Amino acid sequence: MPAPLVSARQKAASHSGPDSVTRRSLLCGLLAAGVLITTQPLAAMGRAKTLTDIAGRSVTLRHPVSRILLGDGTLAYALALLRPEDPFRGVVAWGDNFRAADLDGYRAYQQRFPQIDRIPRFSGKTVDAIGGEQAIALQPDIVVLNLSSMTAATASGLLPLLKQAGIPVLFVDFRTRMFANAVRSMQILGELFGREARAARFLDFRQQQIDRVTGPLKQVRTRPLVMVERAAGLYDDCCLTYGDGNFGELVAVAGGENLGTRLLQGTFGTLSQEKVITSDPDMVLVTGANWSLYSPGGNWVNLGPGADPAEGRARLQRLMQRPAYRTLRAVREQQVYAIWHPFYDNPYYFIALQRVAKWLHPDLFSSLDPEATFRELHERFLPVPYQPGYWLSLKEAT
Repeated sequence: MPAPLVSARQKAASHSGPDSVTRRSLLCGLLAAGVLITTQPLAAMGRAKTLTDIAGRSVTLRHPVSRILLGDGTLAYALALLRPEDPFRGVVAWGDNFRAADLDGYRAYQQRFPQIDRIPRFSGKTVDAIGGEQAIALQPDIVVLNLSSMTAATASGLLPLLKQAGIPVLFVDFRTRMFANAVRSMQILGELFGREARAARFLDFRQQQIDRVTGPLKQVRTRPLVMVERAAGLYDDCCLTYGDGNFGELVAVAGGENLGTRLLQGTFGTLSQEKVITSDPDMVLVTGANWSLYSPGGNWVNLGPGADPAEGRARLQRLMQRPAYRTLRAVREQQVYAIWHPFYDNPYYFIALQRVAKWLHPDLFSSLDPEATFRELHERFLPVPYQPGYWLSLKEAT
């Protein structure tokens, strides 16, 4: 396993910024990480291609691309859809959050593609952990970033440095406005990799599955109030949640009312335990995954491929004993659920839409089978077999 990339911030803690380390020290760090540094041009020779990214920027690059830097490791989920035969070919580095934020998912791909352990990783919670000169030394043809990283990438100086070096940067978004931006983001990646037809087939499947929810909901007038706790048990504090974007938006499309949308501004935020208690939500939904690399002793609900539902249910029960929840009607009536956290920033979020809709309106969606939908997605589009474990209920039957 290669050593993680050493960020410029880590190498220069006593200096003024992420790019104040000498080129020599950066290159030595990259060599220690097992990164092959060549003297080839930054982009392979090819025809010029101009794409418009999700931020509305015109991005010109040499096509086809052969060296890709993923500023967010969870973009691996999209690559797997588009290039199932060898999804990570040409990835010169990626964020460690694919592994750290979804260890069981990473292991499923590791078993099928053991070479992913050799892809250098950079750590850090913001994109400036990459380090501008590190990115240049890796000589990518393209750097792909999430739209939510744009402010950090600009403030850290990463974008200006890459522009000066002639390395194009492409923004996509599966996180902030998942319904509005996911379609165009998949189309952009399809164009980038020359997989436009495959992206279109996936998007057709996605829309068919969304329509199975939104169509029947046109007749629904009652919307249960839902408290969504983001990454429950990963941190000591309660209660991280979603506003009007991301899972908050998903709850609304699924036929619920998101509590965070009512009380917060923006996509992410925190509610006090008192606010949760006085709001008396009809349903509690928490997100979880295998976060043993983040918090080995945390009480997070382990969800993902092959997760043990009995262990997850026991953890969910413990989470509901916290002051914010233990007196709630939703807990007494066992209207408490947990779902795989990485649905919040990957193209498969419509699976979560089906699952949440069925929890909210079980009679209306009695014939809808989200597990069968997810299994079909794997069989048609993904290179790894489906394994259950992505959601559970406080009740044994979900």
